[in-house]
Amino acid sequence: MTDHADEPVEDHDDADVRGAGPRELDPQTRARRERAMRLVRSFGDPVLRSRAVVVDRVDDALREEIARLGQVMLDSLGIGLAAPQVGIPHRVLVYRVTADSPVIGLVNPAIEWAGAEAEVQEEGCLSLPGVALEVARPIHVRVRALDGAGQEVVIEASGLEARVIQHEVDHLDGVLILDRVSREARKDAMRAMREAELERETTAA
Repeated sequence: MTDHADEPVEDHDDADVRGAGPRELDPQTRARRERAMRLVRSFGDPVLRSRAVVVDRVDDALREEIARLGQVMLDSLGIGLAAPQVGIPHRVLVYRVTADSPVIGLVNPAIEWAGAEAEVQEEGCLSLPGVALEVARPIHVRVRALDGAGQEVVIEASGLEARVIQHEVDHLDGVLILDRVSREARKDAMRAMREAELERETTAA
């Protein structure tokens, strides 16, 4: 998920939840982000529409996977990333909603409760570059998962944290923000993606 918010990590550009417009990055950060973005699967890749597989063992290999996923998220200036977005079909996600917070990895996350109160906020997605959509989601959720040590954790999340978790759990179920909006908004988003792709091709030519 991308950061377009006023409160989370401040240097995100096209991050995985809420959408601030592009901003100038120093050359080193931009190069690092471009390398990371080459690892992120884009709209049209079938892995983004597949339901991820439940992880049956938390071991060193999985912990390395979580660490790599977290690094891609940070380098791409995202605030959340799900394993399928880098082509790994596991039910694993990572997120960090503030610059001074540690990266949190969740294995087999399940939203076991969502509050009745919802709000609409703009979300972006690393797999949908150039797209920002107004998405309605519950403000409060309770999530049960395993951590990187294989211990069960229960997270009571609100606001941006709740939104990021819901966005990434959607990825684990093959759901994109395009599926959470009206047909008209989806058509506009598809047009924006086509225009962004044409612009990238023109720039590269």
